[in-house]
Amino acid sequence: MKADKRRQEILSLLGNTDNPIPANVLKERFAVSRQVIVQDIAVLRAGGYDITSTNRGYVLNVKAQAARVFKCRHGFEELLEEGALVIDAGGRIEDIYVNHRIYGKISARLGLYSRMHVEELYRSLVSGASKPLMSVTDGYHYHTVSADSESVLDEIEQKLRDRGFLIEI
Repeated sequence: MKADKRRQEILSLLGNTDNPIPANVLKERFAVSRQVIVQDIAVLRAGGYDITSTNRGYVLNVKAQAARVFKCRHGFEELLEEGALVIDAGGRIEDIYVNHRIYGKISARLGLYSRMHVEELYRSLVSGASKPLMSVTDGYHYHTVSADSESVLDEIEQKLRDRGFLIEI
C-alpha cells in the first residue's frame, strides 16, 4: 500500500472512533513497522491534522462547537461520578489542571469521551501507579469541557452545581 493511501486510512480510522488507537494496532493493520506509523502521524500533523499522542494511543482532535472551563472540588472517590455526569450529558473532558502555589499551573490532557475512558483513568489511579493531580490542591481542580453546543455546557454546569462539585469562579 502506498504511503498516501495508508495515511488517508489512518485518518479515517482515527476520525471514526472516540477511542485512542495504539501505534501497535495501526502497525499490524497496515503490516508496517511502528516507526513508519510514527512517521505517518508526523506527516499528517504537518499537513494540519490535530493528532494527539496519549498513553492509550493516537486521537484525532475534532473541534467541538463549544468549550468551557469548570472549577471543581471533590474527593478521589467522586472522580467516577464527576466523569459520568459530564459524559452522560454530552460533554468531553479535554484536560485537567491545578494552580499550585509554588509550581503554578500544572496540566494534563485527558481526552475523556466515554465512561470507559473515565473508568480506565480511575483504575490506573487506584492501582497506585500515580496520584490524581487534584490531590496536590486538596481536591480543587479545573477541567476544560467541550460539547456540541453552549446549551449542553449549561446543562453540565447545572449538574455539577447541583451535585456540589462546581466552585463558582
